[in-house]
Amino acid sequence: MISLTRSQLVLVAVPLVVLLAVAGSRLAGVGASEGPPAAAPLARLEAGGTEAAPRLVVHVVGAVRRPGLFRLREGARVADALTRAGGPTRRADLAVVNLAAPLADGQQVLVPQRGPPGVAPAGSAAGAVRVSLAIATVEQLDELPGIGPVTAQKIVDWRTAHGPFRSVEDLDEVPGIGPARVEQLRELVTP
Repeated sequence: MISLTRSQLVLVAVPLVVLLAVAGSRLAGVGASEGPPAAAPLARLEAGGTEAAPRLVVHVVGAVRRPGLFRLREGARVADALTRAGGPTRRADLAVVNLAAPLADGQQVLVPQRGPPGVAPAGSAAGAVRVSLAIATVEQLDELPGIGPVTAQKIVDWRTAHGPFRSVEDLDEVPGIGPARVEQLRELVTP
């Protein structure tokens, strides 16, 4: 058996106590970091200032201050995407953008510019170029107020299955478009 003197015991015990104290303080600090977690750059702040994992990614283009890809919470609206893009520019034509429309993952939000002075803005009845239901693309139809990408695709699908639209009232036969929407689009489209 090894016998130690009191001074030898102190020489062994003091470094051991210091080592345990350092190890204990390090273990107590695990998980209590002062900075944000490593994944924080991927998370975005919501309107209330709380941090949440984004669920939607949208592409905002056109007449906005900072076009690009943005992550938004599920249930966000087009207005939220415009805010994240720095807001519309002075030349933005918000009259043709449905700011209340809900966003879908992967959606592109296009904010068109107003035309030069003296030219009626897109979406106005006076002198505006109307969208032709006979030849419009999904993207062109998607720019109409109240028409999102899904409904725009339904319009193109209906046209493919049934032939060209004979009148604006034929839009009522497209699933998801009712009489109120037909009235809203009446001055913006042609058969």
